Amino acid sequence: MYNATHITNAKIQKWSVDSSFRAESQGDFVESADFSADSSGDCKKSSKTKEAPKISKKILSVVGKTNAQYGLIKEGDKVLLGLSGGKDSILLATILAYMQRHAPFKFEFKALTVDYGRGGEYEYIFEYCEKLGIPYELYRTDIYEILEQNKREGTIYCSFCSRMRRGALYSKALEYGYNKLALAHHLDDAAESFFMNLTYNGAMRSMPPIYRAENGLEVIRPLIFVRERQIIDFIASNGIYIAPDCNCPINWLDSDKKPYAREATKQFLKNMESENPNFFKSLKNAFSNIHAGSFCDTNYLNI
Repeated sequence: MYNATHITNAKIQKWSVDSSFRAESQGDFVESADFSADSSGDCKKSSKTKEAPKISKKILSVVGKTNAQYGLIKEGDKVLLGLSGGKDSILLATILAYMQRHAPFKFEFKALTVDYGRGGEYEYIFEYCEKLGIPYELYRTDIYEILEQNKREGTIYCSFCSRMRRGALYSKALEYGYNKLALAHHLDDAAESFFMNLTYNGAMRSMPPIYRAENGLEVIRPLIFVRERQIIDFIASNGIYIAPDCNCPINWLDSDKKPYAREATKQFLKNMESENPNFFKSLKNAFSNIHAGSFCDTNYLNI
């Protein structure tokens, strides 16, 4: 079985695809070691191999170049992956397993799912990690109970839930001695975050590829320049099962207010791209071409 733990307070060498980290010539996939659980519940690799899902060379190239440019994962790193079981984190888990076999440096990583305390569909995540030989843990929390105690009628609690989930991941990463936390945000997420902050919060803010949290952990986003449609294609082409609601609390009760602002932003971005096919390419370039002195923040004015 996978390892499951519980908490009572949820507040709580550069690498280039074009050189060392090439996709295998026979089909873009890497053989993965199977594994089994020992008596403690931790996942251990065995010698049996299976064919892993196929990752496109384009995705591998984007992720490899991102890793090389920003130094996301290096020799000796210990990385904890937040694995929700959604399409994005499933792809990132697959890529990290691939990297362990093909990158010219050694690093450790473990996948961890945060259970909100209401149960969920986790067996497919365990089976997927078992297939790829990924150490996996299900971390049980009381996040759902805290949400129910604190949510107000007519309000959206997504950001509150996200902060508690992130806190749970921080807690386990620090407890186990990991120095990096990997999250599976992609370019569409970064674009949505930018425009939601711009239009609703009055701030120019998005999602960086890497940053250091106040607790000292480095948070990394290896998929930050991958498009969401590429991830959807990966899931569909490999026939990978994903839970319909990805175990997200916002989908559990029909009475809970849904994040309509995010959906409106998604539609806005879709319309922009339909009018300008190069919209996301230009936006990606803009994220690395900041002219802070051209705005009105006195911290950046050249005076």
